[in-house]
Amino acid sequence: MRDFTSDLRELATRIAESHEYLHIDQTRARISELEIEVSRPDLWDDQEVAKRVTGEYSNLRADLDAYEAMRAELDDLDVLHEMAREIDDSSQEADIAAGIAHVAAELGILEMRSLFTGEHDGADAIVQINAKDGGVDAQDWAELLMRMFTRWAERKGFVVDVDDVSPGTEAGIMSAEFTIKGRYAYGLMTSERGTHRLVRISPFDNQGRRQTSFASVQVWPVMDAPDLEVNESEIRMEVFRASGAGGQHVNKTSSAVRLIHEPTGAVATSQEERSQLQNREKALTRLKAMIVAKIEEEHQNEKDRIAGKPAQVGWGSQIRSYVLQPYQMVKDIRTEVESGNVAAVLDGDLDSFMEGFLRWRRGQAE
Repeated sequence: MRDFTSDLRELATRIAESHEYLHIDQTRARISELEIEVSRPDLWDDQEVAKRVTGEYSNLRADLDAYEAMRAELDDLDVLHEMAREIDDSSQEADIAAGIAHVAAELGILEMRSLFTGEHDGADAIVQINAKDGGVDAQDWAELLMRMFTRWAERKGFVVDVDDVSPGTEAGIMSAEFTIKGRYAYGLMTSERGTHRLVRISPFDNQGRRQTSFASVQVWPVMDAPDLEVNESEIRMEVFRASGAGGQHVNKTSSAVRLIHEPTGAVATSQEERSQLQNREKALTRLKAMIVAKIEEEHQNEKDRIAGKPAQVGWGSQIRSYVLQPYQMVKDIRTEVESGNVAAVLDGDLDSFMEGFLRWRRGQAE
């Protein structure tokens, strides 16, 4: 009978560590408070408050249930292992090994949460993609990036709401704005902020020459009514007809709204609502979130400068290269995480790059 003692002890140590970074004691106390809130008969009188309370309760309950399920499974494995060793029953080895692998995998998911150190990491993410240098190839590249993020989000069980898409001149898109809704969507998508570089044989070049194209990705957290005063005279509003589903309403009314904050260049769009006023309110909330995030980023950069830390990769800087010719490779410039399976990456296999970035970001903060 194989001795799994060291494997089980290692798992016990990791679970003890998860008790700390998941703040289990505080979580239990907070759940008790929220249970009182969610049982209030008048909770849904204010839907925004109700969504926030029920969302927090659901997330904390999921964390606690996952933690307790791991502890219970490890306890069962300990008992099974001890009994099997006493009677030298090697027939239990496969079940014990499978159980250890399962607990380790679940722990890996929870350990990722210790990497979410940003204030807004748990929020939904507003994502903007813009084609840059490379002409029609860059526009095609921008569309490929949008598909890549959409496929990634679908794999994670997240919801993607497309807010605005500007078609390219011949192919692809000039720009797109969409919202990824899911826990830690913003924390994960911060890894994608910056310029993405594609090298390939251009499908739009009759001579089959290699082309380098660039597209930028910007990411902001979704915030509930950010506490920020914005001078209305600094905001330019554009209206246009909404695209997508909606029948006659979509075709006949200019209800979609795009807001441009002149001092920062931030742009927010909304076309989900039926009225122009509702879309303007939603776009304004997004615009404020973008401005707040920009202010926080500038504040952090100034703190780093004073502390003498090297400048981090910021908006507009190249963060990752996707090479299809003359070889196949995706490489992150910051973390040096790489993959030779370009097709899988472009189909949304981004987890290794995102985890590598989060670990790199934590290292930069230390």
